[in-house]
Amino acid sequence: MVAFDDFQLLDLAGPVEVFNTANLVVGEPRAYDITVATPDGGSVRSASGIEIGADTALSRLSRTDLDVLMVVGGLGVDRALRLPRFVDRLRAASRRADLTTSVCTGALALAAAGLLDGHEATTHWASTDHLSASHPDVTVLPDRIHVRDRDRWTSAGVTAGIDLALAIVEEHHGRDVAHAIAGWLVVFAQRPGGQVQFSAQLRAQAATTPSIVDLQHWIADHLDADLTVRALAERAHMSERTFARTFRAEIGTTPAAHVEALRIDESRRLLETTDLTIDAIARTVGIAHGETLHRAFLKRVGTTPARYRQHFARRPA
Repeated sequence: MVAFDDFQLLDLAGPVEVFNTANLVVGEPRAYDITVATPDGGSVRSASGIEIGADTALSRLSRTDLDVLMVVGGLGVDRALRLPRFVDRLRAASRRADLTTSVCTGALALAAAGLLDGHEATTHWASTDHLSASHPDVTVLPDRIHVRDRDRWTSAGVTAGIDLALAIVEEHHGRDVAHAIAGWLVVFAQRPGGQVQFSAQLRAQAATTPSIVDLQHWIADHLDADLTVRALAERAHMSERTFARTFRAEIGTTPAAHVEALRIDESRRLLETTDLTIDAIARTVGIAHGETLHRAFLKRVGTTPARYRQHFARRPA
């Protein structure tokens, strides 16, 4: 684990807890020996003010073989990149690693070292444009939880580092171990890498046309209503063509795609909090058949409704 001043604490703590829990689940011999490396081998302070000690200096990582090199992110990444030889030492450490990975804006450090050139990658949603503009040889996938491209794995921000670490454990020790760890940590094991970073409501751009704003709120409260373009255009007092064009310009997606995303988000909530059958959930969110929900859910979430419920249902204590 590579950290620096003003790093994001959860970028480090989340994956470390995953790897440490793997040691508890796997038993002896230990699954992972966890080492925290900093630019000079001294302690570093997170952006939230928590200070952590280091096990070694970044320069020493180039002297030993590594299974996983993971660079965390945070507000201090740009300052870290300006430190003498930081990028060179990161590049040297990567040459000794089987897998080079990053959490959040740690991807900016990997990219600065040329370690993501010719690879697909992701980072925190607020930094994807910066990563893409600054490093055109990196193919940035802006709306992913994590991206695996050969021996370069990158994740979105903060809690996505837990998903990345679980994926690494699954690669090394199998799905059962990863699921057991997720159970201990009370997280979904694990959000598929292709899952989007935002819910549909958060992803939607803020509309400014009053009729579209009102319609946004109404749709969310009436998912079981007739939400075809024709019906929505009538409610917005527009022609279908004008409505479709205006909606896409305001929201950033088509009416049909927005409605489907909202229905899937509500389905996820119902899978987490109720015992309703898949067919009943489908009807509740305005989808005619459970099989239709199954296909849409698999497409958007990357897993089936049943498997999602299995791992993410909020069970009573």
